[in-house]
Amino acid sequence: MLRRMIGAATLNTSVYEEVEADRSATVQALAVVILVSLVSGIGFLIDGDFSRMFGMVIGSILLWGLLALTTYVAGTTLFRTAETEADWGQLLRTLGFAQSPRILFLFAPVAGAIGLTIALAAWFWWLVASVIAVRQALDYRSTLRAVGVTFIGFLPQIFLIFFILRQGQGTG
Repeated sequence: MLRRMIGAATLNTSVYEEVEADRSATVQALAVVILVSLVSGIGFLIDGDFSRMFGMVIGSILLWGLLALTTYVAGTTLFRTAETEADWGQLLRTLGFAQSPRILFLFAPVAGAIGLTIALAAWFWWLVASVIAVRQALDYRSTLRAVGVTFIGFLPQIFLIFFILRQGQGTG
């Protein structure tokens, strides 16, 4: 799993092809999602807020599934090519491993601009890895097509996160 995480983080297309084809890698992809969500919520663990940490892990798993589903539907219908051959599991696996760069969120709690820079770099790296994951899983020749599908895939996540944050602020 670690070799695959490193390969995914280094944007190695052969690793994405490998996990796309390996149905048993779905459990490993889930482990990656859980690991990066734990790392992302390290502050909750430090504060002893285990219920929020648990919620973050469950939320990350659900958002991963939603991303894979939305990307699958968009990629196999709206943006389908003659070469497109994929199922939801292939997107689950590749997009799960694409989250590998988020392991850098471990260093995000560092004070000031350094922590923010690390978090932004990890987020951007994750986005690029997601585009590669989508391109490989959907057998696209065009990276631009994969960018479009990835953008569509992330829209429901962005909406849900905005909605959740807005609810957390209260309306009154």
